[in-house]
Amino acid sequence: MKDYLTNLLDNAINELVDNFDKKIIQISRPKQIQHGDFSSNASLPLAKILKKSPLDIADQIVKLMPTSSLIDKIEVAGAGYINFFLSSEARMQIINAILKEKQNFGKSTFGQNQKIQVEFVSANPTGPLHVGHGRGAAIGDSIARLLSATGWNVTKEFYYNDAGSQINSLALSVQARAKKISPTNKSFPKDGYQGEYINDIADAFLSKKEFNFKEMQIKPSGNIEDFSDITEFSIAYLRNEQDLDLESFNVTFDVFSLESSFYQSGKVEEIIKLLNKNGHTYEKDNALWLKTTLYGDDKDRVMRKTDGEYTYFVPDIAYHLDKWERGFKRVINEQGADHHSTINRVRGGLQALEKNIPPEWPEYVLHQMITVMKNKKEVKISKRAGSYVTLRDLIDEVGCDATRYFLTARRADSQLIFDIDLAKAKNNENPVYYIQYAHARISRVLEQWGGKKENLKAKNGDDIKNLNELRLIKNISEFPEVVNQAAKELAPHQIASYLKDCAAEFHSYYNDTKFLIDDKNIMENRLALIQATQYVLSNGLNLLGVSAPHKM
Repeated sequence: MKDYLTNLLDNAINELVDNFDKKIIQISRPKQIQHGDFSSNASLPLAKILKKSPLDIADQIVKLMPTSSLIDKIEVAGAGYINFFLSSEARMQIINAILKEKQNFGKSTFGQNQKIQVEFVSANPTGPLHVGHGRGAAIGDSIARLLSATGWNVTKEFYYNDAGSQINSLALSVQARAKKISPTNKSFPKDGYQGEYINDIADAFLSKKEFNFKEMQIKPSGNIEDFSDITEFSIAYLRNEQDLDLESFNVTFDVFSLESSFYQSGKVEEIIKLLNKNGHTYEKDNALWLKTTLYGDDKDRVMRKTDGEYTYFVPDIAYHLDKWERGFKRVINEQGADHHSTINRVRGGLQALEKNIPPEWPEYVLHQMITVMKNKKEVKISKRAGSYVTLRDLIDEVGCDATRYFLTARRADSQLIFDIDLAKAKNNENPVYYIQYAHARISRVLEQWGGKKENLKAKNGDDIKNLNELRLIKNISEFPEVVNQAAKELAPHQIASYLKDCAAEFHSYYNDTKFLIDDKNIMENRLALIQATQYVLSNGLNLLGVSAPHKM
């Protein structure tokens, strides 16, 4: 409808002015149905060109608009806004279009099957996933779903920092616990990990616990002195646990990349040689530096420390070059806000390679911190992890659906308070329950009706006329636009907000309407409308990785 109205306006304005910028034609949706289904401010920018008042121009545009079976009336309001009121036939077509497209309603081909990579979670294999990783997982996966729904060829990727000092600390911690050295003992590693999960890994290693991981059979030796074996087992153990947590969170990945692979393949050394060759490095204080200030960083960065060890952002550069060479002209990194300082470093390093990589590549979506509340008190630690709340804690407490919805419900760059009591509530205050209940209510009505749902169709638009029906039709017709906008802005919270509003419109309609009535035509029109609404709710929930139950 938006495209249809834009074309009508375009043709009308062509009668008034030559070679105008078509970008001035903006079609929006009024908040109040009384102000129409669509509105345009086209007359306002034209006022400067035609040197007439917006009201006069709006009147002229309306007179030039052809009659249409899809438009009931056109009004000029306010300072010159043009408001369009859809006809009963148009509303009937909206319902039937949704019933025809079903699970595909809301999808588009905007991305034209272009390759795009979304990297998210990318937790170090040094402990269980915490709630911050959970927010990254929910946002990143929902972004990938949105991009896929709008026609992009999406690859979801997880990057493991499985090398460096943190991994060494992990292995030393597991070895110490295997030797029955507790974290309170002075001989326990200074920067070691102290959560109870370390003891679990040590016990599994000592008992020679075997398990399958990534098509590999993990067989620990149980030898306390075999540090290499302890390291490999600990990484595999924690990666496997993270995979299980993500699986229970309805999150999967297409590709897993390892930091260690870029050392083993020699890619890190190749990066250093190329940066040296391009003249973007220098030696200072027995360390190798990269001139990142040339690319907007606040200071130059160390690449190789005095002890010969590379800093973490060197393999990061190698990893992102690998993404570029794999043909991803668009890459999105979803990470915590603590990664903000790495953006200039990674982009600067890529520019210094002189590979014609765009300066704003890759894109970043950074999420803010989460505060978990229960019984009006902040929950700070997990019994198992010790120092933080884990993703598993939240899933076990409130379930996957509530966890995913709450973690995506607000803008990524805003801090989030996760209220466990609200997430568990079985009432309308809980947005997840409120939305899912709307979906289940529709299933119950259709089940009580007992007819063939696949045969439902809106047949007489004149029977669709009360205010609740008009508001609901307006709401569900907006879904494709909301999906496109959320995908464009990488903002799944827009879907969460939309679903809440959609559920509110349905519940208002449900509470004010009888569906199973004697008049067959009116009954089937109403049933067609609520089934169309159900598809919209289900499709929207799927974009957030949340289920759409038929019974509650």
